[in-house]
Amino acid sequence: MTAADPLELLSEDRSLLDRTSTAERVADVLRQRIIDGALAPGTRLSEETAGRALAVSRNTLREAFRLLVHERLLVHEFHRGVFVRVLSAEDVIDLYRMRRLLETGAVRRAAEVDPELVAAVGAAVTEGERAAGDERWWDVGTANMHFHQALAALAGSPRVDDAMRQLLAELRLAFHVMSRPREFHEAYLGLNRQIADLLDAGHHEAAAVRLGDYFDQAETQLVAAYREATDQA
Repeated sequence: MTAADPLELLSEDRSLLDRTSTAERVADVLRQRIIDGALAPGTRLSEETAGRALAVSRNTLREAFRLLVHERLLVHEFHRGVFVRVLSAEDVIDLYRMRRLLETGAVRRAAEVDPELVAAVGAAVTEGERAAGDERWWDVGTANMHFHQALAALAGSPRVDDAMRQLLAELRLAFHVMSRPREFHEAYLGLNRQIADLLDAGHHEAAAVRLGDYFDQAETQLVAAYREATDQA
């Protein structure tokens, strides 16, 4: 059985667009596919295939590509085309530097936000636990994205939300280096639950400290995987 072309899957997103679609809306669709893991690092984005799947013009698609190149999600290679970006160990280190600023700061001010935002953190953890129970490990990774987006949302800032969406798209690209998703994601389910429970109990500083430990562990694991992959290349 031949594997489906990931770009052909974009036809499922056509209903999200209409004839007045803007490049920003096309970029939103492509970004979400990256976050979901459907577009892996190194994937070539054919203008013909993607344009046909989304039923948009080449000019609109090219502008969407330019937006995502600016966000460091795509790269344009002269005479070769547009590709989903392949991250480096240095990229991972910088992503975690930004995560500590955004998420830890948001967790520390959780006492000031609507309780529904705190409840959303717990709901994302439950989503991951259910996916793990069904052994849907890539879906566990997606639930983990939702968990961290919910943590950032505790800042109560649309700008932080936007920055976090872009950061998580890059982070999803980093996760592809982990060839066995269960081994990577399973260990963090318990940590996610601990952080959610601390927030629910009002222990915001303790949750922030636990999150910092979480980042140290995850960054070390990902950077080691990247450097191992580089050594083997």
